[in-house]
Amino acid sequence: MLKFKTIVTSLLIVLLIESICILVFYKSKVNTISNYDPKKKITIIVDISTNTLSVFQNDKIIKNYAVASGKATTPSPIGTWTIVHKDTWGESFGGRWMGFNVPWGQYGIHGTSAPSSIGWASSHGCIRMRNKDVVELYKITPIGTKVIVAGSPYTNFSSSQRTLKPGMRGSDVYDLQVILKDKGYYKGNADGIYGDGMKYYVHKFQKDNELYVSDTISSNFFKKLGIKLMD
Repeated sequence: MLKFKTIVTSLLIVLLIESICILVFYKSKVNTISNYDPKKKITIIVDISTNTLSVFQNDKIIKNYAVASGKATTPSPIGTWTIVHKDTWGESFGGRWMGFNVPWGQYGIHGTSAPSSIGWASSHGCIRMRNKDVVELYKITPIGTKVIVAGSPYTNFSSSQRTLKPGMRGSDVYDLQVILKDKGYYKGNADGIYGDGMKYYVHKFQKDNELYVSDTISSNFFKKLGIKLMD
């Protein structure tokens, strides 16, 4: 009987040790962001040129992630934004969503059911992450977190500037609206959407500056605005 109790006790000790090891391992896998201080704010910077998302705290990078960004036809929103919405969306979003306050559409950070797209300009404008990564980031990202999206190869007002047409949305449209507004050629609120209201002011600017009247905004339009498309 004593021998039986000894065996049972030994088995229980082994199980307890294994349970502790599993728990320690699990915690180490869940909380892999070293130097993270839950009492301090973080800032997220997304570099489109390298498809990298960096988490900053105390002006230091505490974690880097590979991401996917927007295609040339559906670029990611360049600028400084704020996380205004968080949710646990479905499988195609990796179960996590962190939405930006972009005025011209719904953009944010989420997971993906296509992990092979990570590292490429392959999204419809959102920042995609591997599912395990977005779960980790979601935990430390409160509403109000600042997100800076920069480094786009489709830089506004450069030689890579896309030709703008009605229906297009983006930070280049937004910036152009601001410039037109400053020159007295746009009366609405800048929203990054090339709609009928903007088209009216585009035509007015073209007429006043002896440009061919067209819905399309190309290099001559920028030149008349005093914008030099840089290389």
